[in-house]
Amino acid sequence: MSARDYLIEIGTEELPPKALANLSKAFSREVLAGLKSHELNHGASESFATPRRLALIVEGVDAAQADKTIEKFGPAVQACFDSEGAPTKAALGFAKSCGVEFDALQRAEKDGVEKLYFQASQPGQATTALLSAIVAAALDKLPIPKRMRWGNSRAEFVRPVQWVVQLFGDEVVGGDYFGIKPGNETRGHRFHSSGTLALSKPSDYASVLEQQGHVIPQFERRRELIRELVIKEGEKANATSIIDEALLEEVTSLVEFPVALTGKFEEHYLEVPAEALILAMKSHQKTFYCVDAQGKLLPLFIAVSNIVSKDPAQVIEGNERVIRPRLADASFFFETDKQVTLESHLEALKKIVFQDKLGTVYDRSVRIAKLSRSLAVQCGADADLCERAAMLSKCDLMTNMVGEFADLQGLMGRYYALNDGEEPEVAEAINEQYQPRFAGDDLPAGHTGAMLAIAEKLDTLCGMFAIGQPPTGSKDPFALRRAAIGLLRIMIEKELDLDLVQCIDDAFAGLADRDPAVVDLGDTVKTQALEFLLDRLQAWSADRGISPAVFQSVMALRPTRPVDFDRRVQAVAHFQTLPQSAALAAANKRVSNLLAKQDLDADAQVSAASLVEPAEKALFDKLVAVETEVEPLFAAGDYTRGLESLAQLGQTVDTFFDDVLVVSDDLGQRANRLALLSRLRRSFLRAADISHLSS
Repeated sequence: MSARDYLIEIGTEELPPKALANLSKAFSREVLAGLKSHELNHGASESFATPRRLALIVEGVDAAQADKTIEKFGPAVQACFDSEGAPTKAALGFAKSCGVEFDALQRAEKDGVEKLYFQASQPGQATTALLSAIVAAALDKLPIPKRMRWGNSRAEFVRPVQWVVQLFGDEVVGGDYFGIKPGNETRGHRFHSSGTLALSKPSDYASVLEQQGHVIPQFERRRELIRELVIKEGEKANATSIIDEALLEEVTSLVEFPVALTGKFEEHYLEVPAEALILAMKSHQKTFYCVDAQGKLLPLFIAVSNIVSKDPAQVIEGNERVIRPRLADASFFFETDKQVTLESHLEALKKIVFQDKLGTVYDRSVRIAKLSRSLAVQCGADADLCERAAMLSKCDLMTNMVGEFADLQGLMGRYYALNDGEEPEVAEAINEQYQPRFAGDDLPAGHTGAMLAIAEKLDTLCGMFAIGQPPTGSKDPFALRRAAIGLLRIMIEKELDLDLVQCIDDAFAGLADRDPAVVDLGDTVKTQALEFLLDRLQAWSADRGISPAVFQSVMALRPTRPVDFDRRVQAVAHFQTLPQSAALAAANKRVSNLLAKQDLDADAQVSAASLVEPAEKALFDKLVAVETEVEPLFAAGDYTRGLESLAQLGQTVDTFFDDVLVVSDDLGQRANRLALLSRLRRSFLRAADISHLSS
C-alpha cells in the first residue's frame, strides 16, 4: 500500500506561552491516536510549536485503509423457518442488519451448529477522506481551560485561527477548521517575513519556515538555542547566566527567532534582596539574571528578543528603560516595609480570613505558635524561639513586597525579621516554614524552622479534616498531600522522634475554640487524619523504591512514630536481601495461619520439660539464645541488626517444620508446640510482620 507524508499546521494569534508546550504535545498525541483508531499505519512523527502555530508532520501515512472482510453469523438455520417454511422474524432481521435480502444469506457451521452466515468485502476509505475529522477531534480534545470566540463565528479555540495548512504528500486536503479552508501556504515571522510561504510537500516545512520565514518551528531546538545564546551572553560579560528551566520554557514560547541581548541596571538596586530583584526580572520582563564567581547577583540581565534589530543598542536601551521601574518598585517596597516591624502587622492579620470556619490568619498564627511550642518541648528545641517565629510567620503577608510578589512570602519575612533585630534562628525559621515546597526540595536547616514547618503543615491538614474538607481524588486545593509528605520528610530525615497521634491531638486541641457546629474534633476525624498521613508515608516510601510488601509488613503493626516506622521499613528491606528471608517469611506465614486456627491462650508459656522431639528442643534453645541477643537491639530501635540476628533461626525453623508434627493428637504437646511458635512469631513482631513478604 502506498504511503505519503502528512502535514497539519494550525496558524493562530499568539498562543498563551505557559500552555504552548502542553498544547503541542496534546495535539500530536491526539492526531496520532486518531490515525491509529482509523487503522492507518505511519512512520515517525515530528511536532512543531511556536507562538503562532501548532503543527505536526507524520511520515509514511497509508494512502487508504486496508480492505476488510466482514463476517456475521446469525441464528441457527433450524430455527429460521416457521411451520410453513417461511423465514422467521429473527431470520429476516438478521438479513436486514446485513443489508441484503434473506435469499442472499449463506449458511456455515459454527460451534457444531449450522447458522445463517453473511460475508462481504468492505473497501478501506481513502486517508484524505478521514484526516479532517481526525484533526477536528484532536483539536476538540486539547487541554484548553478557557476557549474564545472571534468575529461572527461560533467557533471556539484557545486563540483566533488565521490560517491552516493540510498537505498529504503534494495534495492539499480539504476541510473546514474554524471557518478556514486548509491550503498549502504558511506564514513566517510577523516582522521579518511578509506574505505567505508556499509549501510543495510536508518535508519542506521546517526548512522553508527557517530559511524564508525567519522562524525556527521546532520547540526543543529553539529552546536549546536560547539556552546557548543566554550562556554566551553571560560569558561575554565575564559572568554566569542562571537558566531557570520554567522561564526558559516560557521564553521559548514567546519567540520564533530568538536573539539574546544583555542589559544593565544601576548597582544601587543590589541593596534590595537579590531574590526580589530576580523575581521582578523573571516575572515582569522574562529576563535571565547573572552572577559572579561567588554566586553574587550582578547588575546585568539577559533579554531574549523576537526581532533581529539593525540597532541592538536601541532594543537594549528599551529593555533597560522598562525594567528599571520594576526594580525601583522593588526597592521602594523594601525600604517602605522596613519602616515598621513585622510584629506591627499582627493586628492586621485579625482582619484577613484564612478559612471562614477556621478563622483569621491571626487565629491560625496563634494555633501554630502553641503547636510549635508543644513540638519543641517534645524534641528538645527552644520553645520560646519556636513560639516567637510562629507568631511572626505570617506577618510578611501584609508587606508591600509580598503583596506584589506572593512567591516571596517567608523569604521577605526573614529579611524583615533580621532588620527588626529578631534572633537569627527566628528569622531563618520564618523562611523555612514552607519547606519543602516541592519534591526533592531542601528541608529546614534549624530546629526552630523544623518545628514551625511541621506545625504549619499540621494545622492546615488537621483543620481541613476537622471541617470535613479532606482532599478528594481530583481536588486538593490546600495541597494537603504535599503538606503531609513534607512534614513526614522533616520528621524522618531530621530524626525528630514525634508520634503522629500526639501531634494530631495537639493540632486538634488548637481548634477547641472554633464553632463545634462546623468543626468536628472527634476521634473518627482524628483517625481519618492519621490514616491520610500513613497513606502518604506509603506513597513516599514507594517513591524511594520500597516495595508494597515491605511497607505492609511494618504497617501491620501500625507504628505511629515516622522515624521508628522508617527504621523498621529500612530494616525489613535489608532483611529481604538475606538468604534466609524467604524461608523465614514463609514460616511466619505458616505460623500465623496455624495460630489463627487453634484456640491458644495468648499468655501460654513454653514448657521446656514438655519438649520431646530433638528439633523442637533445638528451636527452643536457639530461640532463647537469640532473644537475649536481639532484646537490647530492638529496645534501642536497631531493627536491622535485630532482624539479622533472628535470621540465625532459619535452618532451625526449617528443621522444626520438617521433623515435628505441630498439631499433635496429644493436646498437651500441641499446646506446647503452638506456644513455642507463638513465642517465635512474637520475636519477629518486635520489628515487623514478615509474613507479608511471603507470596
